Parts: sequence; structure tokens; C-alpha cells
Amino acid sequence: MKPKILLVDDEKEITNLIEVYLKNEGFEVTTCFDGQAAKEQIETQEFDIALLDIMLPYVDGLELLSLIRQAHNYPVIMLTAKDDEIDKITGLSIGADDYITKPFRPLEVVARIKAQVRRYSQYNPTTAQNSSVLSTKGLYMDTDKRIVLLNEETISLTPKEFGILKYLLENKGKALTSEDIFQEVWQDKYFEASNNTIMVHIRHIREKMNDAVDKPKYIKTVWGVGYKID
Repeated sequence: MKPKILLVDDEKEITNLIEVYLKNEGFEVTTCFDGQAAKEQIETQEFDIALLDIMLPYVDGLELLSLIRQAHNYPVIMLTAKDDEIDKITGLSIGADDYITKPFRPLEVVARIKAQVRRYSQYNPTTAQNSSVLSTKGLYMDTDKRIVLLNEETISLTPKEFGILKYLLENKGKALTSEDIFQEVWQDKYFEASNNTIMVHIRHIREKMNDAVDKPKYIKTVWGVGYKID
């Protein structure tokens, strides 16, 4: 799997140049040119690392860093056009992993990015390139070890709850019917009453994850269809 990077800078020439270098190094790159677009990506996508400029339109880089740290622990490197110690101290205090001051050499940026990704993968077993690991937005599941972590906190699930969450994560972005879920997890014939069984288990999973029913972040109800995780 290619490591995924969020690249945010309003200077398009710089952004496009770094993107070319990163793609040549095997990265999957998502680029944004303002803070609002980056915020939407952070809230809906999972990344292995982010490279954020501090000075951005709409939402600045420090605010984006704070947003990332609310739900994710992947590395964040900050870009700054000035050697401002206050910005650096502020960024480091809220979770920045590294700083690069403009102007810079693209090869140095790529080397620092690769070093952070390598270090993070080495010391974070939940992010290792392992087919047994499923993840989205701070939620990690190791299907081999049968471990579920939400924002680095362990979530205790019953075998059926684990099976439901696993099936949803394996089909991330796809709406699954109650019949799909029941037949996959229970390995049994689906009856009308089985829908209530699924509803109860979904409710219990949401409660354990503190996932609001009216505005769920993780397990979403697709009315008339079933459930999905984005």
C-alpha cells in the first residue's frame, strides 16, 4: 500500500513541485490550497502524514494541526515562510513533529517526510502495512490480535460486535444491508426479526464508541438500505 500524505500550501507552484517528488517516491498525494479544503479532507480521510503550511486562507495551519490531533496521531510537518520561534513553539506544543522553513530544497522535504513515516510505522504497530489492520479516522482494528482502538483507547467488543465492525471496515464507504451483515457475521439464514438483532448490536457498538446516533462520525445509517463506515 502506498503511504498517503495530505499536502497543504496555498503556493501552487511549491505544492505541485513537492507533489511530483512525492509521487516519484511512491506516495499517494492529496493536495489542498486552502485550510477549509484541508479541513474537509482531515475530517473524512485517513492519512499516514500531513505537510501543512502555517499561513493559509480560511483556516490556518495551526488550527488544522489542532484538528488532526483531536482524532489522529500520524506525523505532521509544518511549513513556515519565516523563522518564527513563537509559531514553532506553538506548533510543537500542540503536536507538530517537525518544522521546515521556506525556502527549502524539495529533496530535503521528501527525506524528512520519509523519515517521519518510517519512524511512525516502526513504533506504531497499528499503522504498520499489515493486511490484518483496518482503520479510519482514529479507529483501528487488528483482526489477528482482535484489538480495537479508538483514538488510542481500547474498545471492548463482543465477538458479534467485533464481527459487525470488521465487516463494515472491510467494506468502508459501501452501504451494507442488515441481511448482508447478518449472513456474514451470524452465518445463518436471515429472517425479518434478524433486522432487530442487527439494530441492537449496532446501538451497542455506537454506545461503546460514544458515537452519537443523530450525527454519527463512524457507523452511519443509510435509510432504506442499511449501515456503512466512511
